[in-house]
Amino acid sequence: MAFQSLESLLVLFASMSLLVAALAQDNVSFVYNGFQRDDVQLDGIAFIHSNGLLQLTTTSNQKIGHALYSSPLRFNSSSPEYSHSLSFSTTFVFAMVPQLTTVSGHGIALAFSPFMGFPGAVASQHLGLFSETNNGNFSNHVFAIELDTILSPEFDDINDNHVGIDVNNLKSIESTPAAYYSSKEGINKSLHLISGDPMQLWIEYDGVEKQLNVTLAPLYYPKPEIPLLSTSLDLSSVFMDSMYVGFSSSTGSIASSHYILGWSFNRSGQAQELELSSLPSLPISRQSQWKQNLKIWLPFTIAAALLITIIVTVYMIRRKKFAEVLEDWEQEYGPHRFAYKDLYRATKGFKDKELLGAGGFGMVYRGILPDSKLQIAVKRFSHDSNQGMREFVAEIVSMGRLRHRNLVKLLGYCRRRGELILVYDYMSNGSLDSFLYDSDGRNLSWVQRYRILKGVASGLLYLHEEWEQVVLHRDIKASNVLLDDDMNGRLGDFGLARLYDHGSNLQTTNLVGTVGYLAPELTRTGKADTSTDVFAFGAFMLEVACGRRPIDPLLSVDRVVLVDWVYQCWRRGVILEVRDPRLEHDYVAAEVELVLKLGLLCSHPLPTERPTMRQVMQYLNGDGILPEISPEYCKISAVEQVASSFPSLFGIGRTPLHSYTTASSIDSILIYGR
Repeated sequence: MAFQSLESLLVLFASMSLLVAALAQDNVSFVYNGFQRDDVQLDGIAFIHSNGLLQLTTTSNQKIGHALYSSPLRFNSSSPEYSHSLSFSTTFVFAMVPQLTTVSGHGIALAFSPFMGFPGAVASQHLGLFSETNNGNFSNHVFAIELDTILSPEFDDINDNHVGIDVNNLKSIESTPAAYYSSKEGINKSLHLISGDPMQLWIEYDGVEKQLNVTLAPLYYPKPEIPLLSTSLDLSSVFMDSMYVGFSSSTGSIASSHYILGWSFNRSGQAQELELSSLPSLPISRQSQWKQNLKIWLPFTIAAALLITIIVTVYMIRRKKFAEVLEDWEQEYGPHRFAYKDLYRATKGFKDKELLGAGGFGMVYRGILPDSKLQIAVKRFSHDSNQGMREFVAEIVSMGRLRHRNLVKLLGYCRRRGELILVYDYMSNGSLDSFLYDSDGRNLSWVQRYRILKGVASGLLYLHEEWEQVVLHRDIKASNVLLDDDMNGRLGDFGLARLYDHGSNLQTTNLVGTVGYLAPELTRTGKADTSTDVFAFGAFMLEVACGRRPIDPLLSVDRVVLVDWVYQCWRRGVILEVRDPRLEHDYVAAEVELVLKLGLLCSHPLPTERPTMRQVMQYLNGDGILPEISPEYCKISAVEQVASSFPSLFGIGRTPLHSYTTASSIDSILIYGR
C-alpha cells in the first residue's frame, strides 16, 4: 500500500510539473531591445550584428531570411485544464533600406507557423512564407501581418506600399496603404516603408472578442489612438496547439536590407513597451561614415595633407569607377566599342530617373551621348565568365551591321567587371506592350497595328533570308518591339540572337525565349531554326490582334491559352469575337480575320506546315492569298504543349501558370511583381 501511495504521489508530481510547464508556455512574455544569438533561431541569410541589430536580408538577390522565437507557444489546446483564449500582443521596430531608391525587395512579415520555419518556401514574391504550390492551402496554418513593398497583381495587391493581413495565403484578407493616425490633425498620414527610416508596428489580438488591431507609426511617435487595420478574425481554426512566431523576408531581382531593431511579445497580456533609446542603430551609410570620420579624426591643422589625400583618392576612385575589360582581340572592334565613361555620362550615372525598364536580362536606361548628342538606349546585364565571350562579342558586332527600317539598330557594346553593356538606338514611343497592356488611356488603331505587324514581318524576313547570314532572333514578343517617332514597329533586343551561315545546320543547345512564344519542338529538343521564330511571330500576331498575352492564368480555363481560344472561336464560326475590344468598330474585318488565321497557321505544331516569313509578308501585303484551310488543319492543344514542355508550370490538375516568364531567367518579371 505504501508503495502504491508513493507511486501515486510521483504521478501527481509529474502531472503538476507538466501543468506548470504548460502554463508557463501559455504565459510567454519577452522583450528584446536588440538581439543576442540565443534569443531567436536564425535561418537563411539572417544574422545578428555585434550591436544587437537583427538583419533578415541583405542586397543578395533571390534569398530568404527567417528569425523565429526558439520555443513554440501553446495555442488552442483541447485539454480542459489548459483551456485559454488565443489572445496575444506584440510590437517591434523595423527598417527597410532598398538597394535602389525607387524599387526594393519584397518586404517583411511577422508570422505564426506550426513549424520551425516555412516548409517549401521560396525566395522573391512569396516573402519567404510560401511557394507557388502551397500558397492558399488551408493546411498551412499560417497567420501573418505583411509589410509589402512590391505590387503583385497575382496577389491582388492594392499598391507597392501597404500593410496586409494574411491567412494561409498572400492574397490578404484585408490590406491598406502604410500610414499612421495623427490625433493632432485628425487624419491618416502616409508612410513610405522603404524610406530607410525605423518604424514601429503594434499587433494585438483579442481571442475572446475575435478582434485584430494593427497599428503603425514612425519611431518615437506615440502609439496612435486609431489602428491602421481593425477587423474581426477567428484564428481558432488557423492556430495549432503549438505555434512558432517570428519574422520572414525574401529578396528577388532587386534586393533590400531588412532590419529588426527590437521586439516585445506577450502571450497573455499587453506587450511591454520597448526602450527606444536603447535600440541598436542602423549601419551608417558610406557618405555619413565619411563625414563622421572626417569630423573626428582629421583636424584642421593637417588641411594641406588632407587636400592631397582627397585629390589622390578621388583620382583612384574615378579610375576604378570607369575601369573596363579590354582584351587584345577586341582591338579589331574599335568602332563598335563604347567607352564606359561616355555611357556613364550619357545616362547621368545610370540614375534611376533614366531607367526605362528592367527584367531578368538586365536594366535599360535612356541616355544622350555627350559628343554627338545622339539619343541611345543602354542595356546592362551581368555575365559570369569569359567563356564564349569572344564569339558572343563577334556576333554582337556583326549584328551591328544589320540595316533595316524595321529593326532597332544595335550601335555597339562595352565590357566592364562582370557586366556586358549593349547600346541601341533610342525609340521615343517605347515598347509595343505598353500600348497593349498599360491602363493609361493609350491605344493603337487597327491601321497602326496592321502596319506594325507588316513592319516586324519585314524585319524578320530580312534576318532570315536577305542579310549575308541567317539571324535567329529567338525572343520575338510585344515587349521587344519598339515604336519610333512615326509609330513604326521595330524589332529590337538582340541579346539572345544567333548568327548562322546560309545553308548550315541551325541549332542551339540552350533553351531561351519566353513561355507562350516557344515552339513545341524547341522545348523538347533545344534546336532552333527559322520556323521557331515563325512560331513566335504567330503568337505575336494573335497578341496584337486580341490585345492580350499568349498565356493569361487569370482568365477562365477556356481562355488561359490564347491560341486555343482563337482556335475554338474559329471552329464555332465566331473568330472575330477574339479581337481586342478596345478596337470597338474601328477595324477591317477581312484584315483581322487574315491576321488571326495566319497567326494560327504560324502556330502549327508541325514546323514543316508553318509558312516562311516571305510567305507571311506576301499574305499581309496582299501579294498572295492565304490558302483555304480548315480549323482541323491547325488543330492544336497549346495547353498540352506547354504542360509537356514545362511540367513545373502545372501541378496535379490545373494550377496557375507563370504569367510571361522568360525561360532562361525566372527573374525577368520580379521588378514588377512581388
